[in-house]
Amino acid sequence: MNFLAHQYLSKHEEELMIGNFIADAVKGKNFEAFSPGVIQGIKMHREIDAFTDKHHITKISAARLMPRYKKYAGVIIDVFYDHFLAANWNHYHHESLADFADKVYQLMHQHLPSLPAKTQYMLPYMIQHNWLLNYSKIEGIQSTLTGMASRTSFVSNMQFATEELELHYQDFDQEFKLFFEDARKHFGDLY
Repeated sequence: MNFLAHQYLSKHEEELMIGNFIADAVKGKNFEAFSPGVIQGIKMHREIDAFTDKHHITKISAARLMPRYKKYAGVIIDVFYDHFLAANWNHYHHESLADFADKVYQLMHQHLPSLPAKTQYMLPYMIQHNWLLNYSKIEGIQSTLTGMASRTSFVSNMQFATEELELHYQDFDQEFKLFFEDARKHFGDLY
């Protein structure tokens, strides 16, 4: 799962949200400078990633993409699943996606000086293009995947993945719903 799902699973706990947001920019155990709550969020992010990668449903989704996207299939599924969370947001959360996204952006902006440099660089682009809200549209997913493809070391073809999203939309949607119920139960019990 990508940014939106990580923030959702943080349950409005600010330090968990920050840790979950910055985790990809924090390598190994280089988190001593952060508060215990932010460290817990970093660890939670890693647990969510491991849970997602090992889950039998995400493996089914990723297998559909493997022939064309190889090792990037899992990355694409993370983005697709954020699309389905955004597109079905009112089934999972009481406040609007726009309001939730604004709260996330405000929180991260308030803590900007303490965020890793990579996150500080990315955050203005995320806010300007309203990534979290735009995940709800296929055009937003297209933009995200195109940006990710431009930053990969190898040819990923991720910029073409919305073709598969549209072709197998109902299958991915059903798989997401089954997976996300498991994720909500699992992380609801842990955090």
